[in-house]
Amino acid sequence: MRTNIVLDEALVKKALKLSKLRTKKDLITTALKEYVQNHSRLDLRELKGKITFRKDYNYKALRKG
Repeated sequence: MRTNIVLDEALVKKALKLSKLRTKKDLITTALKEYVQNHSRLDLRELKGKITFRKDYNYKALRKG
């Protein structure tokens, strides 16, 4: 999809330098992918009260291997 937008040039230059990407198109595509991944993760706080553990569950024993 072709779209015209006004971008903060200083921010774009800094992002290109940090990402080592070559084009603005690659930069925007990468940024959108990362945004979707980050916002698609389930917030663990939403699971509060929904998970029950077995009575014999011992996390300390599991850490020892």
